[in-house]
Amino acid sequence: MNLENYLPVLLFILVGLGVGILPQVLGHVLGPNKPDFAKLSPYECGFEAFEDARMKFDVRYYLVAILFILFDLETAFFFPWGVSVRELGWNGFLVMMSFIAEFVVGFWYIWKKGALDWE
Repeated sequence: MNLENYLPVLLFILVGLGVGILPQVLGHVLGPNKPDFAKLSPYECGFEAFEDARMKFDVRYYLVAILFILFDLETAFFFPWGVSVRELGWNGFLVMMSFIAEFVVGFWYIWKKGALDWE
């Protein structure tokens, strides 16, 4: 086994670590550090925090977040399809129409289940 083949990999790792760590170290060493009471106080939307940071969130918050990510990722398939729809022909068109139908059925299902209702 020739270790010279691993030199580019080692160099890539070292440069990546340097790019990730060096600006942080330089900012910490060269940046001003004058903390006062206002800078060290907790900040929440312009006023003092009034509850514990470890309070429980409603499950619906997480549900809406997961549904947003799910539907956002599904819509990411529309752009490459739109770019190459002419090369795909009717088969590609029909496959995407079935995908959109599945997309609509899923959206209808979560709507009817009340997952998008926020009280």
